[in-house]
Amino acid sequence: MADVVLKDIRKQFGATEIIRGVDLTVDEGEFAVFVGPSGCGKSTLLRMISGLEDVSSGELHIGGRRMNDVQAAKRGVGMVFQSYALYPHLNVRDNMGFGLKVRKVPVDERDRRVREAAATLKLDALLDRYPRQLSGGQRQRVAIGRAIVGSPDVFLFDEPLSNLDAELRVHMRSEIAALHNRLKTTMIYVTHDQIEAMTLADKIVVLRDGLVEQIGSPRDLYEKPNNVFVAQFIGSPRMNLLPAAEAKLISPTHALPASAVSVGVRPEHLRVVEPTTDSLSATVTLNEYTGAVTLMHVELPGGQTCLVVDDKRDMPPIGTRIGLTADKDNLHFFDADGRAVS
Repeated sequence: MADVVLKDIRKQFGATEIIRGVDLTVDEGEFAVFVGPSGCGKSTLLRMISGLEDVSSGELHIGGRRMNDVQAAKRGVGMVFQSYALYPHLNVRDNMGFGLKVRKVPVDERDRRVREAAATLKLDALLDRYPRQLSGGQRQRVAIGRAIVGSPDVFLFDEPLSNLDAELRVHMRSEIAALHNRLKTTMIYVTHDQIEAMTLADKIVVLRDGLVEQIGSPRDLYEKPNNVFVAQFIGSPRMNLLPAAEAKLISPTHALPASAVSVGVRPEHLRVVEPTTDSLSATVTLNEYTGAVTLMHVELPGGQTCLVVDDKRDMPPIGTRIGLTADKDNLHFFDADGRAVS
């Protein structure tokens, strides 16, 4: 295991700065997830850690050792890509052991490591199969196994589940979490899927436009977002954002912070009540029944759409006028610059 420390890391392609000064520490044995919209720089940052991209400026340390000028193969990292990148003419055993063969690891040692990794990933019975004979999930496990056999200090995952269907993504997500629990190795995982980030991470790093917006545990980011971007990026469905004046209707007893211009409330924290002067008036425009909950779309008097999650099976029909309230502890206030205020 090793920690990963980034100090004012920057990356430029020509005159364009992609990573604009990132400071970050991933502790030994920690599972950190880089998350953010497409183009935010999360994959570029991962590739800089791996050595596949040069660091334009700043300091990169792995296990206390400066890695800026160290070759990728000598950094002690194992990379799992979005593409499985398996050799079609090699079976599972040879695909997993190929990197060790290139490094001239003795055959007996190579076979031992492959068998151990195959047992960890439940690939024992598939070692003689070829990639064309495997499912998508099995191919992804082979790609992970190829990284495991190198006994890296740090595992790096670049959107490894994006090519899988929804059901298989959920299954593989649990397998990666279980793998981390078994190996206790430092892992850094890149995804644009905030559900993956929330379920896998010890620490989430939210990125936007090459900068870190917030770092913290999934609970910290969900319950105490630093700004509007994090508040609406973390959580599904996304947080409702309303004019601050609406807070007096949603929660009449709550004092409005002086600098607040907007109030955020998550769809699951809104309650449907009879419309009164002490509630926020809304009209139901759509009900989406998903089984466990119903996602209700409502329109506010100003024309803004708001989402409400409710576990009731029978929701008010379309066109019904309702009231909305929320507990004051579930309200989030933001200033004119989008920063959280209390």
